[in-house]
Amino acid sequence: MNKAQLIDAVAAEAGLTKADAKKALDAFVKTTSDALKNGDRVALIGFGSFAISTRSERTGRNPQTGKEITIPAKRVVKFKAGSELTDQVQ
Repeated sequence: MNKAQLIDAVAAEAGLTKADAKKALDAFVKTTSDALKNGDRVALIGFGSFAISTRSERTGRNPQTGKEITIPAKRVVKFKAGSELTDQVQ
């Protein structure tokens, strides 16, 4: 499902116009992104939680040359599914 399909589905499920569903989805994405940038955790009970994790520096290989390279440390977003979401998917 892509963003347009998600907007259509949310609009149909909630009885909103597509424009209102798009505004709501965009607001959710922006608010979640801002919270994660600030180091906060976003938890939606039953659905799951988004959090920032730090991946440490590591050594890798260039697949073309085989030469060792250093992959720098970085922050990554992690999502952990909640129990209700997990139960519904199974």
